[in-house]
Amino acid sequence: MSKKLKCRIQCTSVGVLNESKSELNQCFWCFSGQMTDLLFMEKDLVSSLKDYIRAEEHKLEQIKKWADRLDVLSSAATQDPEGFLGHPVNAFKLIKRLNTEWRELERLVLRNMSGAFISNLTIQRKNFPNDDDQTGAAKAMMRLQDTYQLDTNIISTGELPGSSSVASLTVDDCYDLGKVAYSEADYYHTELWMVQTLKQLDQGETSNLVDAITVLDYLIDSAYQQGELERELNFTKRLLELDPTDQQVNWEMKDIEYELFNQKKVEATEEAEGRQRRKSRGRPDDDLFHMRKYEQLCRGEGIRMTPRRQSRLFCRYYNNNRHPRYVIGPVRQEDEWDHPRIVRYHNIVSDKEMEKVKELAKPRLHRSEVVGEETVHFRISQSAFLRAYEDPVVDKINQRIEDITGLDITTADDLQKDEPEEFEELGSGNRIATWLLYMSDVPAGGATVFTEVGAAVQPIKGTAVFWYNLFPSGEGDYRTEHAACPVLVGSKWVSNKWIRERGQEFRRHCGLQETD
Repeated sequence: MSKKLKCRIQCTSVGVLNESKSELNQCFWCFSGQMTDLLFMEKDLVSSLKDYIRAEEHKLEQIKKWADRLDVLSSAATQDPEGFLGHPVNAFKLIKRLNTEWRELERLVLRNMSGAFISNLTIQRKNFPNDDDQTGAAKAMMRLQDTYQLDTNIISTGELPGSSSVASLTVDDCYDLGKVAYSEADYYHTELWMVQTLKQLDQGETSNLVDAITVLDYLIDSAYQQGELERELNFTKRLLELDPTDQQVNWEMKDIEYELFNQKKVEATEEAEGRQRRKSRGRPDDDLFHMRKYEQLCRGEGIRMTPRRQSRLFCRYYNNNRHPRYVIGPVRQEDEWDHPRIVRYHNIVSDKEMEKVKELAKPRLHRSEVVGEETVHFRISQSAFLRAYEDPVVDKINQRIEDITGLDITTADDLQKDEPEEFEELGSGNRIATWLLYMSDVPAGGATVFTEVGAAVQPIKGTAVFWYNLFPSGEGDYRTEHAACPVLVGSKWVSNKWIRERGQEFRRHCGLQETD
């Protein structure tokens, strides 16, 4: 079989990706993807809009000069109409102006200067994000909020950790985030963002979309949906302060007070009987043990590495048993984790090689519909495929992985499922090892976390991490289950490669024990 490399280029903040059928799979992904293209597209539209404004201003300047000239002329002429028209030149020019020049002025006024701008806008509109994209972006914002435990005010002011720039949210932006959450029946985040909206309104910020009464309506219903009567009552009182004459709100407040009174009686009884009432507030669907572990690791919390174990992790120069390519120039290998063993290789690709891979991938990026890395709930991503013969750089990366790992990398498949019969049908076996190449630094977020063992690996540009997914016995090592943390600030490009069992018979010997 000829050696091929089929690469899946994906731009995202999360995910382990698919492999390619009967070919080596090397997946590249990042966070920004075609968002960069959208940014430059908007810049082009702004430039086109400014051209249109300049054209309109030039047209208005011509009209203004014409009007000023005629204003002076007509003012003088109307003071002595007979004397003015008694001169044959003036009479001729009046007829000429009314017959010819005013017609030219009419054509100037009616001239449409927006054609170029409208044409450009129409062409670019097919690349605009749609409502689903906006909803996805809002959900991604809330996911960052939950994962990194960010206060809504921190997000609104744009003062994110690791960020050198500031981008703030307006009161209308906060309101839109709250509405997205409400439309998804996510009343927890609805309340958070509507409270932030109300806060910014109280601080004097003006809105083109919403007023305090509308925001309080959302807050009252969100508190009700979460079973939080006390907060529902507080929001209702605030609404009544804005309109004390609203009898409907008065009645609703009395109903809430009655329900709250009964609820407190029940709670008091349960407390006296030694029972405790469960609180209902919390993030829906996310309040699960594995998700909490995942988010803690993303924040750098709960990493289970003791000082004693840390002392046994080393850095070394590595030549893979005196491989001819690395005897003179070995690579730097660093232990990232002990059980399972995860190692990092430093300076494994050059900046020039990484830029070439991105250059090859960017024109083909398209939206990925695969949800990867098991714990991810949603994402927006783009992907593409490259083959080794398309550029020598891709083939060189392919060969380098084989030389360093010592594994045969000519087998791969495009399945992400784990059914044994499907792997047997393809004849390539299960995934024996994973190679993860980081092609960008990430200012904040973006770690790869192993939730079963409490490990977190940070992205470092030009480095690659490697681990075995199977024990020597061929049994799966579930400690290697991993997930990518969302990128908080920056963008993330990663090359992911899954290496299969077939072809490794004489490269990684089998064993009966399930050991590292």
